Amino acid sequence: MTLWTRSLAPLAFVLLSAVANAATPAAPSPMSVDGSAAPASPAAPALQLEPKALDVLKAASARLAAARAMTFTAVVSYESPSVFGPSLVYTTRSDVTLQRPDKLRVITPGDGPATEFYYDGKTMAAFAPTENLLATAVAPATIDATLAAAFDSAAIYFPFTDLVVADPYKDLAEGMEVAFYIGQSKEVGGTTTDMVAFANSNVFAQIWVGADDKLPRKLRAVYLNDPLMLRHDMDLSNWTLDPKIAAGTFSPAKAASATKIAFARPDVMPANTPAPPQMAPPTGSKSTKAP
Repeated sequence: MTLWTRSLAPLAFVLLSAVANAATPAAPSPMSVDGSAAPASPAAPALQLEPKALDVLKAASARLAAARAMTFTAVVSYESPSVFGPSLVYTTRSDVTLQRPDKLRVITPGDGPATEFYYDGKTMAAFAPTENLLATAVAPATIDATLAAAFDSAAIYFPFTDLVVADPYKDLAEGMEVAFYIGQSKEVGGTTTDMVAFANSNVFAQIWVGADDKLPRKLRAVYLNDPLMLRHDMDLSNWTLDPKIAAGTFSPAKAASATKIAFARPDVMPANTPAPPQMAPPTGSKSTKAP
């Protein structure tokens, strides 16, 4: 636990409590021992969109949006309740390659079933290498539209979606109600990062952004409609902006020999039909969306 985490975690708890209690009717004024009204407690500071916090988010978004191509690794850890009460933690790793405006590859070797997702500007494909199953579908003309189509048609979701769309800040700022600058950390991502917390009515998030290179290094989200307040963490590393990308990167190499299956949502597929490779969203939301 770093100094910043240790000293500022109570502040985050206070702000979360303020969000939760914002719509709660005020309690009756406390009375003193002689029956008169006791002095009022100091009012809690108003929650707001702090300019410095927004500047950090805008700088990170601008850096990502300006890159015509990029590669990075996302390691996602998410909590899930156990039968004994305390949560278990599951982890996945995804190696991401994209080329704007219409190329994307996500290789997820584990934990869990290995999956691969490809988009070459015309077709999106979900491939399960262990089972040698391949689902394909005609895709829209942009990464943004294809990610939306993949979720709508097959429940395929990536927790880093808000970082790879054409305008990351637009996605992050949608519905944002709270944003505040926490401070700096030297313990995340092997560099100095600026820490920002931000929230909308659905989710409370904290992000660590490189102070010099403006690249996101870590993101934590808690969905406010989750009674258990389970945490979803994403560590981001191995950033390379505008690399040379080899031909064939955005098409599955084993497409010809794979067994073809339907590209469809698992909840509406006919009985006895093998499901396509799934990358499901965490419980609570399909996107951080401000977060």
